[in-house]
Amino acid sequence: MKLSGTIKSIIFKNLETGYCVIELESGGKPVICTGKFPVVGEAEVLELDGEFKLNNRYGEQFEVSKVQIKKPTSVEAIEKYLASGLISGVGEATSRNIVAMFGEKTLEIIDKSPLELEKVKGISRRKALEIGSAYKDIKKMQEAVIFLQAYDVTIGLAVKIYEQYKHKTIEVLQTNPYRLIEDIDGVGFKTADKIAAKLGIAPDSEYRIRAGVLYVMSELAENQGSTVVLIKDLVAGTCGILGFNEEMMGDVERQVTMLIIEGLLKKVEYNQEEAVCTTKNYTMEKHIATKLKLFLDTNTTPHADTDRLIQEYERINNITLHKTQREAISCAVASGVSIITGGPGTGKTTIIKCLLYILESMGKKSMLMAPTGRAAKRLEEQTQMPASTIHRALEMGYSKNKLSFARNEHNPLETDVVIVDEISMLDVFLMYSLLKATKLGTKLVFVGDKDQLPSVGAGNVLADMLSSDEIPYVCLSQIFRQGENSQIIVNAHKINNGEMPDLAQKSDDFFYSSKFEPAVVIEEIVDMVSKRIPAYKNISPKDIQVIAPMKSGLAGVDNANIKLQAALNPPSADKPELVVGKRTFRLGDKVMQTSNNYEQEWTKLENNITVFGQGVFNGDIGYIDQINTVASTMYVTFDDGRRAGYSLVEIEDLTLAYAITIHKSQGSEFPVVIIPILAGNPKLYNKNLLYTAVTRAKNMVVLIGKSGNIYYMIKNKFSVERKTLLKDFLITGRSF
Repeated sequence: MKLSGTIKSIIFKNLETGYCVIELESGGKPVICTGKFPVVGEAEVLELDGEFKLNNRYGEQFEVSKVQIKKPTSVEAIEKYLASGLISGVGEATSRNIVAMFGEKTLEIIDKSPLELEKVKGISRRKALEIGSAYKDIKKMQEAVIFLQAYDVTIGLAVKIYEQYKHKTIEVLQTNPYRLIEDIDGVGFKTADKIAAKLGIAPDSEYRIRAGVLYVMSELAENQGSTVVLIKDLVAGTCGILGFNEEMMGDVERQVTMLIIEGLLKKVEYNQEEAVCTTKNYTMEKHIATKLKLFLDTNTTPHADTDRLIQEYERINNITLHKTQREAISCAVASGVSIITGGPGTGKTTIIKCLLYILESMGKKSMLMAPTGRAAKRLEEQTQMPASTIHRALEMGYSKNKLSFARNEHNPLETDVVIVDEISMLDVFLMYSLLKATKLGTKLVFVGDKDQLPSVGAGNVLADMLSSDEIPYVCLSQIFRQGENSQIIVNAHKINNGEMPDLAQKSDDFFYSSKFEPAVVIEEIVDMVSKRIPAYKNISPKDIQVIAPMKSGLAGVDNANIKLQAALNPPSADKPELVVGKRTFRLGDKVMQTSNNYEQEWTKLENNITVFGQGVFNGDIGYIDQINTVASTMYVTFDDGRRAGYSLVEIEDLTLAYAITIHKSQGSEFPVVIIPILAGNPKLYNKNLLYTAVTRAKNMVVLIGKSGNIYYMIKNKFSVERKTLLKDFLITGRSF
């Protein structure tokens, strides 16, 4: 049956799925309507298809199956609609003034003759045009969202798609929905394929095969970190996701050939087998190798009396450096490019501080950088010198869906030395961008732990540089920091050496709790975070971070977040909240950014001056300090002081962060870390993962689980091979 009426109020809305509970005024009576709606506001007129159903808890409701949006017609409804917040810059007063002048013709004027709005007090020509444009944009967006809802696209993703294609949204999707994969972050092959199937696009369409090939290339880069894919693996993988049999392999091979001819893929040889890589990754790895060689060959830093300056630093700071520390410093001073690698407590920070002293004595200007905000903040605290993220140092910008850096080969960094910490986290793209912005003659010093997990992005930069033997490096093994008193450091090195830590030993910073059942493990975690550790250490639960190998399972990240949120930040009348899919965000919640958003604007107070910037990044952690349930927006203040506002679409990139995966913890350090260790995937549960987890703790680490699982992880040295070209480029300098 059909039901028409005007939206009186929006009782509930789920930002991700579009599910709403709406009070509709129909025939002078209120009707509660439930179902998926496009972006709507109060006073909008709807025509609904559906049927009345009895809800045992809430009574009779109209369950919606189809939504059509009509223009409000009465003066009162138009005024309320304009003031609903859908049109930016039009509040109650402006709405009242517009409707007072144009009455029932208001929306027609806004749509067809927006310059007429100049006649209204307080509205300039520019604002009149903005209101007209915004109104048309809303109408087109609603049409597009309604169209996409028929293909099970979430409201948030539908809005993101519309923002990309605007009024051409429906045309683009009907022609080639696979464009979504290349154009929209967050759209995978499965989503585009589902839309294509419903639109009637043939299973053997060239669009579909091409999209499948590019999707498999992307998946192997994201999930395995490879920049190179064997052609036989690419064809087999593509046939797998497309549901093709062996007879269809030729069609896939032809698309691979076409992509090579078009220049999107480049054919290479890898271990004497035919392979391909994206032209972009090929170019970046080739450039990295070429530039590093040039830095080694052309660095013109004059020789310094390094030994004397080291002795001077030791005397001033009343310390004695180890032989390998001295070697690392001398190597960094003498080389155009150098790598200093070592585990926790091996003196990497001391080396950086001594190196900074020597470089300053030589009259050299240095810049300190790290891949993430948390790592940069820690580096700054340790050295008492300014440090920034690589993105910020390169003066990142983002416009027209394209990331760019103001610092590049035409506008290089103004410094004599670049020191980069946490080098294991650098992927091919970030390394390429950094080297492009670094002029010849600049000294490069890379510092990190070669045994940490590799970068999240594609590439194997640190491992390739070390294994090539082309870049001078020093490996530190002697433990200095906190000495034998730190069981965190001692046990981390045991794990890295393939040895079991002493789980029975009592210490102040390393604990083991033997629990076998996942349900018991999660109860133990909640109790430790909310009560026992804060009481024992006299700290806030905010200083405790749970990091787990997996997202799924009773003791996985997702369930741990739900349990910890309930214990640490329970619902109350004074805490507004927003529901996004299966996630509830509440005022005061600890949250994490799950993808790079280079356009996200933020503010930060520095020396009582408000600084404006762009960019929030995968892994950034902060707290929700403001929620507007009417506008479906929230504000998050991150650990480094940046405060960013989140719209309906952007909230989808946030997740609760009381618990995070070990991979997401890379580059971070937390006062207390709790790690659940249960049985898991052999390809994931390995020595490197456990080592990385333990080394995230600064003052205390707690392992909870079964000792047999800990033993298995330590003995499991399996790691997914990353197929890359950088090592070969560095050794031979050859192209393919």
